[in-house]
Order: sequence, then structure tokens, then C-alpha cells
Amino acid sequence: MWHTIVQFFRKSDWALSLSVLFLSAFGLMALYSIESTADSPTFFDFKKQLIFTVIGLVLLVSVGIVDYRFARSYGAVLYAAGLLGLAAVLILGTTVRGTRGWFFIGGQGFQPVELIKIFLIVVIAQLFQRWRLEITTLRRLLIITAVTLPAIGLVLWQPDFGSAVILLAIFLGILLLSKIKKQYIISIVIILLVVSVVSWFFVLKPYQKDRIMNFVNPSHDPYGSGYNIKQSIIAVGSGNWFGRGLSLGSQSRLHFLPAQKTDFIFAVIAEELGFVGTALVLICFILLIWRLVAIARQARDSFGAVIIGGLVVYFACQTILNIGMNIGLLPIAGVTLPFVSYGGSSLLASYIAIGLAQSIRVRSLTSVG
Repeated sequence: MWHTIVQFFRKSDWALSLSVLFLSAFGLMALYSIESTADSPTFFDFKKQLIFTVIGLVLLVSVGIVDYRFARSYGAVLYAAGLLGLAAVLILGTTVRGTRGWFFIGGQGFQPVELIKIFLIVVIAQLFQRWRLEITTLRRLLIITAVTLPAIGLVLWQPDFGSAVILLAIFLGILLLSKIKKQYIISIVIILLVVSVVSWFFVLKPYQKDRIMNFVNPSHDPYGSGYNIKQSIIAVGSGNWFGRGLSLGSQSRLHFLPAQKTDFIFAVIAEELGFVGTALVLICFILLIWRLVAIARQARDSFGAVIIGGLVVYFACQTILNIGMNIGLLPIAGVTLPFVSYGGSSLLASYIAIGLAQSIRVRSLTSVG
């Protein structure tokens, strides 16, 4: 056991871990700045996020020490449990900002959707290893689609449009990494177009349609559905090169900017730390993705490589969606910025994902396990 722990710290990708720590530090700094502007600041959310960060680091090390091939045996069980969680939250969960996706226990919220993203990656990796990365028959395509659709459907039912997009991106991204026939890709594109049209008329809620309309024309409802995007763009633009300084951003300090701690924390960083601050955040995300790609190339087996490929899609997609909506290039999807936004569920799931990546890295460089 001690030998395994020593090997973990010796063989871990420290650049990956440092990028994650720096992102968490940016998030904590922004959160502290936001709470310091209150009349009587208690820094309650800052302290909670700090505790979750420490727990996340413990989870990273714990998952990293365990052989990732453990997930190969229990991936289907974990995914089934995740689906049960998504189903249960629709019945027993609490509605927050129009989405019924939260369990609250002792005042602390938990979102099952955050874990299902990782479980979906693992279960798809199981199938791909069994098929040697080849989607050469319609039967295989139907199987992997049937595995993915329940998660997307349950998340849309909440409705959580942003998380559903990430799950779909994970599915499509991993498919593109496989040896798949071109006609299957064309078929998937046609099906997605049909589903999009049907969803517009029968699935999407009015507020979700408003978000998409704001993407096409952000000024069509500047004081209603377009307000969030408008205020975020103002905050980002006012930061200039070096920002207004911590706790000195007018948009965040005067509370013009909504959801400052979660969806729009990137805008807070942009306003208070300017272009230099946001550039450092982007560099950390680029470093994170680069190191994950490097680990994928080192992976001993296709199971590990596909998991890392899925994690690359997961982090890249969620980061692009969040930053895109903060600068007005994408509709508001309601997704957090990994490691930066306030929220225990998202933060802990992200740390677990990095721990899984580190486990793959360690076992690609050593015979332990």
C-alpha cells in the first residue's frame, strides 16, 4: 500500500495538478472578492468552497491511488446508480432556478448530473475496449446510443439544457475518436437535426428558447432574458488590461451581474483582474487539456485512452460553454466553470475526474497494480 502511495506522488503529472490548483485559487479569490462587498461579510460561501477544495484534493489523491481498471469491472454498476440518481431527483429533488436537479441534505445541495458525466465516460470506455475502438456495425452504434440516451433524456427532463449538451458532446466526441463508418456519422447528424427541430417545438421551455434567441440576437430582450448576457459583456469589457482591482468591479460590487459566484464568475475575474487575469485562467485550462492529451498518448490500454479522451471533451466543452456565454458568444447554458465556479457537486466531480486521469498516468509509467 505504501509503495503504491509513493509511486502515485512520484509518477503523477504535477503540471496537471498545479493547473487545477491554480484554477481553484482563482475561483476562491473571486469568491472572496464577491463576498467582501456585502454590508456584513461572513464569507460563508468562501469557507464552504475552501472546505470542498480540500475534500476535492483528498478525493484526487484517493482516486489516483486506486487502479483505474477497477472502474472497468464496476463501470456499468456506477452508471446504473447514476441513472437511478437522475430519476430519483425528478421525484424527490428540489427545483433551483427552474431546474429540478438538486438533492438537499442538511442544507447542502448535491447534483447527480455532475457524477453521471464521469460515469458515462467510463461505461462508454468499457464498450469501446470490448470492441477495440471499432464501430463497424449498426448494432454497435445502436447499443452505445441506447446507453447514452437515458442520461441525456433524464437531464433534459429536469430540464438542464447545458448538462445535456455536455453529455451529448461526450458521446459524439468519443465516437469521433473511434473507427466509425462515415455513413454512421452522417446518420447521427441527420438524427440530431430532426431531434433539434422536435425539441424546439415540444421539449424546450420558453426560457430556454429565449436563451437561444439571445444567442442569435442578444439585444432582442435586453431587460428580460437578455439581461444576464448584457451585464456579463459589460463586466468583461470594463476590465481592460489589468482590471479594476479585487472587490472594485462595479458590475459585481453593485450586484448588476447575476449568478456571480456560479455561471458568471469568469466575468467577475475579467472585470477585477482584466485581460491579464483571464489570460492566466485560460492558460491554466490550456495546460490542463494539454496534459490530459499527453496522458492519453501514454495510456497502456484503450480503456484508459478513451476515458482520457472523454475527460478532454468534458472539460473542454464545459469551459467553452461557460466562457462563451460570459462573453456573449454562446447562449446561457447554466454550466459552471470547472474548478472556478462556486458549487460543491461540480468541484468534487472535477477533482474525481482528475484523480482518474492521474491513476491512468501512474499506471502507464509503473507496474504498480
